[in-house]
Amino acid sequence: EAVGHRVVHGGEEFTGSVLIDDAVIASIERMARLAPLHNPPNLTGIRAARNALPGVPQVACFDTAFHTTIPAVAYTYALPYELYEQQGIRRYGFHGTSHRYVAQRAAGFLHLPHTHFNGITCHLGNGSSITAVRDGQSVDTSMGFTPLEGVAMGTRCGDIDPAILLFLAEEGQDVASLNAMCNKRSGVLGISGCSNDMRTLIAKAAEGHCRSQLAIDVFCYRIKKYIGAYSAVLGRVDAIVFTGGIGENAPLVRSKICTGLELLGMELDPQLNEQADGGERRIDRTSKTAILVIPTDEEGTIADDSYQLLLKRAQ
Repeated sequence: EAVGHRVVHGGEEFTGSVLIDDAVIASIERMARLAPLHNPPNLTGIRAARNALPGVPQVACFDTAFHTTIPAVAYTYALPYELYEQQGIRRYGFHGTSHRYVAQRAAGFLHLPHTHFNGITCHLGNGSSITAVRDGQSVDTSMGFTPLEGVAMGTRCGDIDPAILLFLAEEGQDVASLNAMCNKRSGVLGISGCSNDMRTLIAKAAEGHCRSQLAIDVFCYRIKKYIGAYSAVLGRVDAIVFTGGIGENAPLVRSKICTGLELLGMELDPQLNEQADGGERRIDRTSKTAILVIPTDEEGTIADDSYQLLLKRAQ
């Protein structure tokens, strides 16, 4: 009855999922300059589905949409303001469909109205991002103008001093090589020198591979810093939510991230953490702030958005 499409970048224009028409396609094309690796393939899928299923409604669900509620104080970079006005350079944020889903599930798990939920959602996988949610809305997130910013990831560097790239450019590296380094050869792969797969790193660290251990430690340390920062932003934190391939399946990583957060009222229960089995689970016992593992469901969210738009259109 409908085809739902994940579209990575919707800029400031799309605050939710929409039925696709020619104007929407034109907007996605304009946003391609901000997501050259993602929006063009998204458009290819949309056009293929429209050709194969003429007359069937197509729905675009934007990774950036959930983050359009982020205030200017959080999305503005300390660069000449004209770069935002003229070129759209600002924090956009990504993984929005996942963050929205797990925030809603966490609110339900805690028997809170979604619009009263304050939490920090941690989508941890090969790509990772952290989001501060206040009253059910995104108010800050670790990814920025592109999915390169934020925590250390599988192959992406996350936050670094921009002068490093200027230094390397002066040493003779061109834009293409710097881009490849930051996106494909950095993160835990770059630190460990052997893998971007957390399972492999954990196994090798257990065998005494020091750089694998360092990669795990850096990954967890950066996430812990974001949790601390977003706790200060939110004031009241109802829950920390772990999701994504690593967040759902790596108790060691969850333990390392939560160690030291007791001062903020976040106390992981080691036994419950180890018992987390892929379902929705609370992994603290007496913590002021709940610590939850909630499997994400981006596909289900896209399907639900598509269904809701069809219902609205039929009314």
